[in-house]
Amino acid sequence: METRGNSRKKKKSPLKKILIVLASLLLILLLTIGGFAAKTYFDVKNTANKISKPVKGREKSTNVETGKPFSVLLLGLDTGDFGRDDVGRSDTMLVATVNPKDKKTTLISIPRDTRMEMVGQGTVEKAAHAYAYGQEKMAMDSVEKFLDIKLDHYVSINMQGFKDLVDAVGGVEVTNKFEFKQEGFTFPAGKVTLNGEEALAYTRMRYEDPNGDYGRQVRQQDVISAIGEKALTFSGVTKYKQILNAMESNMKTDLTPDEMFKIGKDYRSSFGKIDQETLHGNGEMIDGLSYQVVPDEELARVQLLLDQQLGE
Repeated sequence: METRGNSRKKKKSPLKKILIVLASLLLILLLTIGGFAAKTYFDVKNTANKISKPVKGREKSTNVETGKPFSVLLLGLDTGDFGRDDVGRSDTMLVATVNPKDKKTTLISIPRDTRMEMVGQGTVEKAAHAYAYGQEKMAMDSVEKFLDIKLDHYVSINMQGFKDLVDAVGGVEVTNKFEFKQEGFTFPAGKVTLNGEEALAYTRMRYEDPNGDYGRQVRQQDVISAIGEKALTFSGVTKYKQILNAMESNMKTDLTPDEMFKIGKDYRSSFGKIDQETLHGNGEMIDGLSYQVVPDEELARVQLLLDQQLGE
């Protein structure tokens, strides 16, 4: 692989368009694998207790407990680096459906500029704003209504957590479609190995991509798959301490420790096949703001797909 620049200049402005959060859910599976060993069990459970945070005002789902298919809203927050410690926005949003019968997980990327109702706010705005207004609850309520599905859980991670997770598994390898430069790094075409800083830059680029934000989402999904594959290897399991440290300060979920352990025990095969989809919209200017407006037929396509994946 060609040498990439290592002079990434830190900016005062916040990083945006950060990487996807599914890594955290896959890494929970990794932790549960190690968690059944006496040596690691208490470390894992301690971290699970620290990151578990229920959502007030939402009914608790029992799907994981009863072994049914379940859905997760995955949120990548634009906080945790460059001094940002405010609430922030969910610059990355995905819905993951996990079906143990079909042994399949489906990822749906939702562009941050997707125009939808802010449930509880009484406005129609960009999807990323829901978290800023009402954190996990409003984000879940808004996406749930937009996609007409029941969201069982959420997982969120900030940018520092993403970088730390990539480093914790020893970096990831992806196949880059074309050479580009981003934030002081040069990413050649072909197979590239990325550390945390590089992975964050790699997944943020969109202006040089002929597919714009949708191309960026494909790179995000590729990195997620790479993290999951690396984490579930023997070498990934041996790095559980680093993964725990990355998760403790930078990740939140409403999954209880018992649910996390059950996912690792009963749902692991569901992560062997990951299908990736993107909710496509059309760029429109409304009241001076740029939105992605999803056509009815596209929304119906994704809603049907999610309904099929969550069926028993």
